[in-house]
Amino acid sequence: MTIVVGYSPSGQGRAALSAALRYGARTGEGLAIASHQYNDPERGVTSASEDEVRAELRALGEEPAQLTVHSSSERDIGEFILTVVDEVDASLVIIGLRRKPPIGKLNLGASARRVVLGAPCPVLAVKDESGGE
Repeated sequence: MTIVVGYSPSGQGRAALSAALRYGARTGEGLAIASHQYNDPERGVTSASEDEVRAELRALGEEPAQLTVHSSSERDIGEFILTVVDEVDASLVIIGLRRKPPIGKLNLGASARRVVLGAPCPVLAVKDESGGE
């Protein structure tokens, strides 16, 4: 089985990767990184490359033996993550969430809501501990 991780180079992405590493170490499952598009101030709309994802994993302290990185030009992040979930027959999806002010705590972002409601497997949503980016 495989754990799918929604990732972009942000506090939310790092929180999701970190949780996936912990969970994968316990279960022995591989990771499928859904490297979704984000707006980089220098490069414009892009997604993290496999090398960038591997560097982030090394910075977090380990790199799993079973790792695939998926990227797409799909602009709908939720739909892209769900596509990867179906492709790899995921056992779990891990996504990172931004911290929200008290008034916004009742709504998930549109992409997170799409993943939570559309995934055929459990979804673990983790908070960005850095305070948001």
